[in-house]
Amino acid sequence: MNFTQTESIIKNIIREISQECVNKGHTVSETLVAFMVKAVVLNPKHGFNVDRNLTKEDINTLIKLCVINLLNPKSPSLDTIKMQVYFDMNYTTREQFLEEHRRVLESRMQPVIREITDSRAQIKEEFENLYHKIVLTILLRSGLGSPSDLSVVREATAAVQSVFPQAELGTFLALAKGDKERQLMELTMISTGIRLFNKEYCKGGKGIDDLPAILTKAIPQTSKTIERDIHNTSEYINKYTSILHHILTLEQKQDKITPGLLNLMKQSLINVRQLESFLHIILLDVKNSASQVETYVKELNSYLETINFTVENKTAVPTAQVYPQFIHLAQLWNYLQEEMVLLSVYSNVATSLGSFSKVHTNIFTDSVMNPLLKGIEITNDLTRMSSCSEKVVVAVVKEYTSVEWLFPDNTTNFDKLVLECRGFCPVTLCKYEGLLLRGNRDIGIAKYQNYYYAFASKEDAYAFAEEADKYVTSISEIARVNPELIQLLELYNQFTSITPQRKDSRRYIHKAIVKCESETQTDTHFIEKNIVKSYEWNEWELRRKAVKLRPANTNQVRWFKLCTPTTGIPGWLAWLWNEKTNCSYQSGSYIGRPAEIIIKYCYC
Repeated sequence: MNFTQTESIIKNIIREISQECVNKGHTVSETLVAFMVKAVVLNPKHGFNVDRNLTKEDINTLIKLCVINLLNPKSPSLDTIKMQVYFDMNYTTREQFLEEHRRVLESRMQPVIREITDSRAQIKEEFENLYHKIVLTILLRSGLGSPSDLSVVREATAAVQSVFPQAELGTFLALAKGDKERQLMELTMISTGIRLFNKEYCKGGKGIDDLPAILTKAIPQTSKTIERDIHNTSEYINKYTSILHHILTLEQKQDKITPGLLNLMKQSLINVRQLESFLHIILLDVKNSASQVETYVKELNSYLETINFTVENKTAVPTAQVYPQFIHLAQLWNYLQEEMVLLSVYSNVATSLGSFSKVHTNIFTDSVMNPLLKGIEITNDLTRMSSCSEKVVVAVVKEYTSVEWLFPDNTTNFDKLVLECRGFCPVTLCKYEGLLLRGNRDIGIAKYQNYYYAFASKEDAYAFAEEADKYVTSISEIARVNPELIQLLELYNQFTSITPQRKDSRRYIHKAIVKCESETQTDTHFIEKNIVKSYEWNEWELRRKAVKLRPANTNQVRWFKLCTPTTGIPGWLAWLWNEKTNCSYQSGSYIGRPAEIIIKYCYC
């Protein structure tokens, strides 16, 4: 079966599953259905063989299983998958958000701009209508007030007229289409800057919101709300982890919890861990936005002061001096508008994520949790890690040469190493079939096949060192049964087609820079017998030695007066002449003997 046929079959399966869900009163997205189809096929419990073509019976079974999973009202696992799909579909990097926002704004403005650039106005009424369109376009593009407010339109018209009088429309219409669009953009920026400046000094500003004040107040409120959600989520994490750790790792049997309820608690722990992870991502972006707003507000105030100083007490100011400042002012205001859009997106996504973490609260109510928590100390990740911080003894694991152990004292960038499984212990994950316990770096980090792993305890580290390949393989097997772990633990290499990968998820991966004690000595001379103590490397020192080889009374010194060809500046050159051997030695840097002898000086 070729690729086209396979793709067609998959689309038909997705369509049938979606229709079945609609028939049962539930609407699901195609993205969610596609994810569920792959998850069901990968699950070894369902017995699908991915290496052969699906039969009609296989397809019917697949559709039935997917519909059951998608309509299960008591599945924390389904809640987590929905959360992951929603986040992937609605959240991206700051740069991509802004790029998409600008593209949408520009696409909405294109029909109006096209009407202006394609206009062929000839009579007075047509010119007036065209000018009115230009003012409204500038007003819409700037976002400073509503076009339905007459006072706002009048103020915008006055700002435009101060830069672009209606009498210049003829010149504008004579321009090429691209030049018209550029001039409209420049006119928008200048008139926007003028209105912002007038607002600051109480000469206008009708319909213009005080964005710096709004953002300064809204960002801390958004951060506080997200931090509160993270705190509430952490409480569930601590409760679920404490119960599971007590029952599974400490082997304290609980008669009040069944295997089915225990499995639901593991799924619930995965759900709240995923919610916590997403909320931390959003909170980080909100803090970044706060930093950007602070910078923009400072620059905005600085430009307002500069413009005020430029135009203060002056009847006329050169446009080349003030227009660029108005443009910069408008750009900064545009950045603040974009920060408002980003903040709205952050807030909406954070609020919506909470709706995908409701099932576990309905299952594990206070009446269910209180008996389970009786006699159990609720601890957080830091407390649990501090109680199990004994380091790995290298002497114990040195026989397992396939695993290299890294510690803070032998690795420079120890804290920056990106851990596999998002820092969760791979041993407890495999041993207890989905239990998420945070790994402790202080115990030691295992480097296996160029990947780094942290562990919940020293014993888990020893177990991994002994059977590293087994645990690495088991992680994939656990993820096949619990597909929501694929994105939470970032197992993208093992499952390249199951879920979209965030472009920045592994952007800054650090390799271990291992330190070790070592020393080296470079010998001065490798072969001692070849040392010549009288060796000299300086050419002029050798020349001086050559002069000393001849007795002074048998030589005469002749001085030659030379003139530099270019400068004509005279210089003196000493030349030692041996009358017996006709051998000469030059004491200067000039090569070759001059022809004219001016002065003679002989030793007695």
